[in-house]
Amino acid sequence: MPARTALIYSHDFSRFSYGDEHPFKIQRFLLAFELMRQYGLTDLPRAAVLDCPRVDEADLLSFHAPDYLARLREFNQSDEPRADFRYGLGDLDNPVFKGFYDWACLGAGGTVEAARLVTEEGYDIAFNMAGGWHHGHRSRASGFSYLNDAVIAINKLLGKGLRVAYLDLDAHHGDGVQEAFYDTDQVLTVSIHESGIYFFPGTGFENETGIGRGVGYSVNVPLVAHADDALFMKAFDEVAYPLIAAFNPDVLVTQLGADTFRTDPLTRLEITTHSYTYVLRKLKALKIPWVAVGGGGYNVVNVARAWTLAWGIMNGVELHPRLPAAFVEIIKDLGHPNRMLLDAMHWAEEDDRNRALDAVERSIAAMRKTVFPVIIGCYAAASGE
Repeated sequence: MPARTALIYSHDFSRFSYGDEHPFKIQRFLLAFELMRQYGLTDLPRAAVLDCPRVDEADLLSFHAPDYLARLREFNQSDEPRADFRYGLGDLDNPVFKGFYDWACLGAGGTVEAARLVTEEGYDIAFNMAGGWHHGHRSRASGFSYLNDAVIAINKLLGKGLRVAYLDLDAHHGDGVQEAFYDTDQVLTVSIHESGIYFFPGTGFENETGIGRGVGYSVNVPLVAHADDALFMKAFDEVAYPLIAAFNPDVLVTQLGADTFRTDPLTRLEITTHSYTYVLRKLKALKIPWVAVGGGGYNVVNVARAWTLAWGIMNGVELHPRLPAAFVEIIKDLGHPNRMLLDAMHWAEEDDRNRALDAVERSIAAMRKTVFPVIIGCYAAASGE
């Protein structure tokens, strides 16, 4: 039987803007939803399209500091530009615009609702496109992120006595989520991302494996520039997948950023829909209650394609490899020449790929030495294997 799924979406998304010059464009949510609609994915018999509720203050306080939230509320209604760099507010990455806190609460509320749907309402999968703000810290905005929706939702799940695996596929390291759960063995965080040696946020190295009870439960595979489809799949198959399967969580939370794609303007990875969909199909096959959130992506057509493919996979629907004609007309007017939903598997140039392969193999070796004995050994012993 097909999975029972929920797509969290709100037309209120279009009421906000980070600014004309900011790389994050709210428009991507509208394009993604329109592409899903044109493929018939918003009218499936076992799939619900549900509104995106605002998050409760009590849930925010499970992670964020009261003084930080107070400053967010204060700046939210201002008609003038405001800044408080103690809290990371008002710089180029994290602008203060009217309603920015309302916007952040909307995205966080959607992820909390997705977690509720898979644990209380019988849904197998719930996808909140407007989530994935993995750089948010307890008292500081960072990397376009004001509230860390994944942490807030995972805290709700932990409050129910559930164990959670968090997988981050964004090009940027999920530093805020790792930081929140760095000392616990109840959350396994796995991030496959572009290396922080030269790339924001400058974290996510192999030696970041947790502290205290959390040692071995923080996992990072940093990819160097030009890592391609085969290397992305290798990192997933040899690190992320076996660790998640061994940990066997009650709930899987995944951040599905599309800024790994080779035509993204802010990153230097060379991923395509080929490896992206490969990973998603394997995650669905685990049959673990699944909360998916959006994340990065600064080519809006890539984002629309990626999340439409994700929603199709979640619902077991094979999509035509060519984009619908009406959607092609929409994006053509926006200056995008794309005609295809699917990309062919991509291989990087030989020298670039060899350097990237060496880096992936070093990361895999490091993870096998440090975190594999903790996760694989612990849960194999618990199951009597």
